[in-house]
Amino acid sequence: MSQPGSNVRLRSARHAAGYRSQQELATALGVGVRQVRRWESINPPWPHPDLQQALTALLGQEMEALGFTPPAGRDRPDPLRRSLVGASVAAVGLAAVPMQSAAAMQPSSVAADFEAVTRSHRRLYWSVAPATLHPAAVAHAALGCALLTETAGQTRRTVAAALAESYLLAGRIEFFDLRNGEQAGRTFLLALQAAGQADDSLLGSAILAHTAFIPAWSGDRDAAVERMVAARTYARRGPASAELLAWLDAVEAECETRSGNTPTALHLIGHAEDVLAAGTEHPSPPWLDWFTGVRLAAFKGNTQLKAGHLPQARTTLLGVLDDMPATEDKQRTVIFGDLAAVEAAAGDPEQACEYARQALDQLGRTWYAMGMARVREVRRALAPHQHEQCVRDLDERLYGWSTTVSALAR
Repeated sequence: MSQPGSNVRLRSARHAAGYRSQQELATALGVGVRQVRRWESINPPWPHPDLQQALTALLGQEMEALGFTPPAGRDRPDPLRRSLVGASVAAVGLAAVPMQSAAAMQPSSVAADFEAVTRSHRRLYWSVAPATLHPAAVAHAALGCALLTETAGQTRRTVAAALAESYLLAGRIEFFDLRNGEQAGRTFLLALQAAGQADDSLLGSAILAHTAFIPAWSGDRDAAVERMVAARTYARRGPASAELLAWLDAVEAECETRSGNTPTALHLIGHAEDVLAAGTEHPSPPWLDWFTGVRLAAFKGNTQLKAGHLPQARTTLLGVLDDMPATEDKQRTVIFGDLAAVEAAAGDPEQACEYARQALDQLGRTWYAMGMARVREVRRALAPHQHEQCVRDLDERLYGWSTTVSALAR
């Protein structure tokens, strides 16, 4: 209940912005708590211009809406100030995450509610068909954009971080599952803008590293390296966990592998193994659910394969299968595909086809475009053996009605 004779508007705006106490708002503004108490009194004094700007930025409302009455002759804050960044982005033709507006503020509880749905979508990614989950993630992101215009302060930063995660998830689906790199690039840009509004440098690092996959897949090593430099710069701004730092090494290793620089890639993977072994005191953020030590070994096995180190690749990938959790259905298709590629390169078409069939079995349960791409690469490698019965049997599976329709539909 509001205290009698208090500035109810400022108090309400403070709570909506996620500042539960006067001390929290004072800390955010860099003033003493006594100053906030005076502002929340029945006759609040008119703040200095710099504090006016800070208050309107943190709470998302103009001074009069916060219960202040400007003295005669004093300038009022420019209501267009906070829209300038969004306008400049739109002027150069880029998609933009919205800035604050003068709309009524949502309560602080919307942040936790929006974040909970984002978290659920992140977990659903590992089992729900990508074509089914993607529209839900995009619609949820649209809701987040709407909420950004109606929230402020800590509440807005929480919404912005969850929005960045939602766009990151949508971009991951577009790139890894739907194989649409152009669309993924646009979505990752929106994710980066939202992470910027949340001022979350670690999330920004993860998004930038994802963008490096796009030029790497098209053979543009220089662009991929430049994006990885940016990703590492952002990671240095926050308390990065060992897992995040090792994952950045793994991503760069994948980019180098795609460019044919397997010695460099293996060096990066070795460094990532050392980073994981040493650890840090910083925990991994909850959204970093796509990387573990087992995933790093999967990166290593693929790089060993591309380097022509077939016995080492076979040993590494079999170890990954043994250590992989039962929930890693999508990644399992990739490992089966890589093992099939190892055996094809080693001149054993029977074993290669067996692993490829296991990958197709897994794809029948959980679709993953990257897994299907691995199987098709193996089939191309088996061209010299295409008249052998094992390869013909694989073709029957690979080009069966259900597999062909599923691949074209996705």
